[in-house]
Amino acid sequence: MNVTIKDVAKRANVAPSTVSRVIADSPRISEKTKRKVREAMKELGYHPNFIARSLANQSAQVIGIVMPSSANQALQNPFFPEVIRGISKAAHEKKYALQMSTGEKEDEIYEGVIEMLQGRRVDGVILLYSRVNDKLMKYLQQNDFPFVVIGKPHQKAEEITHVDNDNYRAAKEATQYLIELGHERIAFVGGNVSYLVTVDRLLGYEEALKEAGLPYRTEYVMHEEFLKEGGQEAMKELLSLDEPPTALVVADDLMALGVLNTLDEMGLRVPDDISIVSFNNTLLAEISRPPLTSVDIHIFQLGYEAGKNLIERIANPNEPIKRIIIPHHLIKRFSCDYNSRK
Repeated sequence: MNVTIKDVAKRANVAPSTVSRVIADSPRISEKTKRKVREAMKELGYHPNFIARSLANQSAQVIGIVMPSSANQALQNPFFPEVIRGISKAAHEKKYALQMSTGEKEDEIYEGVIEMLQGRRVDGVILLYSRVNDKLMKYLQQNDFPFVVIGKPHQKAEEITHVDNDNYRAAKEATQYLIELGHERIAFVGGNVSYLVTVDRLLGYEEALKEAGLPYRTEYVMHEEFLKEGGQEAMKELLSLDEPPTALVVADDLMALGVLNTLDEMGLRVPDDISIVSFNNTLLAEISRPPLTSVDIHIFQLGYEAGKNLIERIANPNEPIKRIIIPHHLIKRFSCDYNSRK
């Protein structure tokens, strides 16, 4: 026989409406009552019918996740599985499921997400990127659809809840660390300049050079995809210069792995011949040879805060707009050393 809400209410000695509110995690119910009802649900083997609930509430109980590119390409980078793990944790706490965008190209992703929204298959979306003049972000704003951005929005940031790091400061500190080690010829290897994270990190790198009285050299600035191949291409170009850099600020651990591979192929050693500071502090940074000095941006926390705040916004459309900055810190390993070459 199926166990019902009434059976749970009887076992917990509460009203059926109280059981419903506990299932919905209502703040109006005390933690003591929630524990008692959940214990009764566990004893009776009761599992809420979330599909029926979502139909009754006209809610899908689903969060949409929008990638910056095709899932196959994006998921090669450890940043995305880790940020999705954080979102998943927040979603699980509130009994939400996740749906990921599909599509190979930007237009395909856009059309797919619009279908997802218009079909009410999701209650809100999280953009795992912030791009200059992004038409999907504009669509979400115009249609007043709940969404949260991981990264700083290009425009109207004060009107959009977003979770970010202080990427300007992080890149400035990474560059200053290399300057303190004695480096003067420092290159920057970043991602596509249409992404705000790249722009902010480039500005931080520039400011550190300026404050140290070092010249900004355009030939030392490379922009590639956040993939291993991107780091390889950038390194080949930099090493072909008449005065190659002695140190690098690389905007992503996966790109830095490509840099390490290229240097190894050319018989150059890290940090003896060239020093590297990377970003993200993923497992790649720890297990690479040598282990990478990397800026820990707390990727899981970025995802968790994005998921938590989106669900709050879905539950309460009048929830205030928030700018949440996740702290960062530099993890010093063995890819940096003093280099006296000028």
